[in-house]
Amino acid sequence: MPIYKAPLDNVRFVLKDVLDLSQVTSLPGYEEATPDLIDSILEEGAKLCEEVLFPTNQVGDKEGCTYENGVVRTPKGFKEAYKTFADGGWCGLSSDPEYGGMGMPLLVNTVMQEMICSANMALGMYPGLSQGAYEALHFYGTDEQKATYLPKLITGEWSGTMCLTESHCGTDLGLIKTKAVPNGDGSFAITGNKIFISAGEHDLTDNIIHLVLAKLPDAPEGVKGISLFVVPKFLPKDDGTSGARNGVVCGSIEHKMGIKGSATAVLNFDDAKGWLVGEPHKGLRAMFTMMNAARLGVAMQGLGIAEVAWQNGLAYAKDRLQMRALDGAKAPEKAADPIIVHPDVRRMLLTCKAFTEGSRALAYWVGLHHDISVKHPDPAVRQEADDLVALMTPILKAYQTDMGFDVANLAIQIYGGHGYIWEHGVEQYARDARIAMIYEGTNGIQALDLVGRKMAQSFGRLLRQFFQPVSDFIAVESENPQMVEFIMPLAKAFTKLQQAAALIAQKGMKDPNEAGAASSDFLRMFALVAMGYMWARMVKVAQEKIASGGTEPVEFYESKIKTARFFFTRMLPDVDARFKGVMAGAETLMSLDAANF
Repeated sequence: MPIYKAPLDNVRFVLKDVLDLSQVTSLPGYEEATPDLIDSILEEGAKLCEEVLFPTNQVGDKEGCTYENGVVRTPKGFKEAYKTFADGGWCGLSSDPEYGGMGMPLLVNTVMQEMICSANMALGMYPGLSQGAYEALHFYGTDEQKATYLPKLITGEWSGTMCLTESHCGTDLGLIKTKAVPNGDGSFAITGNKIFISAGEHDLTDNIIHLVLAKLPDAPEGVKGISLFVVPKFLPKDDGTSGARNGVVCGSIEHKMGIKGSATAVLNFDDAKGWLVGEPHKGLRAMFTMMNAARLGVAMQGLGIAEVAWQNGLAYAKDRLQMRALDGAKAPEKAADPIIVHPDVRRMLLTCKAFTEGSRALAYWVGLHHDISVKHPDPAVRQEADDLVALMTPILKAYQTDMGFDVANLAIQIYGGHGYIWEHGVEQYARDARIAMIYEGTNGIQALDLVGRKMAQSFGRLLRQFFQPVSDFIAVESENPQMVEFIMPLAKAFTKLQQAAALIAQKGMKDPNEAGAASSDFLRMFALVAMGYMWARMVKVAQEKIASGGTEPVEFYESKIKTARFFFTRMLPDVDARFKGVMAGAETLMSLDAANF
């Protein structure tokens, strides 16, 4: 049976020591969100994840969702676990208090997302999709729409979806065929079919609020003709309860390799009544509010799966006895040594540990800036923070989900043959993690977004929000003798990242294929340098803690330094190989005719 324990010591280290949580708690609107209160909330959240969500994870995988005559039933225990989650106010953790939310910092929600995804990724998707619907309506909905939908989404009585994909188009949303025809009373008749709709139909809530992309009769071609509509499963009555059934039904659900407890639905809209959200033909902008939030949420899925897979791999490596250590027996009283003594097992474990701890720091750093971008009183500071979040979103989504799958795969390898067996639980993590590399924009699309949009935006303005703090940190810490072994490899990797950015900008202007060919390698370079920056910051804090001679356990901080040393010597050097990939250009990818593949 798998295990999970929320990594609160590591969470606190990042929040309080590395990032300085007061940067968030001092923002306007967060006056009540004291560090002590946040710590208490995370303690309770950890218990919820460990004791309520996690026990239903394997059941959800074994049973999956069932579909019959348009009705979808979630696995055993999901309804009870969701009710406990909703009743505890967790659906509205970071939502607007005006509509019943707790108003906690977005960073707190980021931490909770990690723990939820570790405990039960499939179940966590239901409130996760609701959060996306909440964001779109909160930013773009009318006052009436907000009053109607937001309180119910916040309590968890109603849930939400994102309805983008159609059978003939996924990423290329300009090809959608779903139509919206005015009814003459301010509403619209929505007709069309949507596929791959996560949480599109289920039995957890009284109503499901669909956010649907469709085209008006006078819509221009392409993405400039897309509008966004709110289409409830049941039409809300004046008293706020669910009324008559709307013209949207679930045609089927998908049978998937993973996240089986999350219903992935085909939805058929037949003159379903909907209402415009935002401006006509401006729906993609509103939908991107949901998608960007969702992409950060998917990034946390990658981290969450990596954390729980790594925990299980570590526990197994300490317990499983096989052979003797190469340099002599370490447990002579036993028949063999635990496999954690073997160098290659340690390589896998340290890869998992270095990724999860470094990625957590990076994700929380971006989460902190998300709060600053929303709440800081200075517009210039808000813009700078927003630029950083926009830049890092595709990087986090792609890198953390790639590595989430890789870590789950390593956990299976650590288990050996037992990792291949369902009962041990780790093979489920690989199956669950695999989808995160695809949905909310495939990781290849994230790489194109980085080089095609984020790098070029405002003549590199977004890049400066990352390059400047890293450059300043390197300049200061290069004078610190204790930091040299970490700063020098970071500086070299950072220089290569800058060179790659300049090369892509130069060659990509002449030939877009050059930028496309370099995009995935460049994104991985960027992610590794960003991880190196966060690991160097963690080392600095750990060294200071050890030097202070406090009462805290020295082993915790020594572990950080030793893990960082592994990252800088064995993982960061991948920047060199990726740089060569960028330098190779488009010719090696584009010269072979399709017929000759």
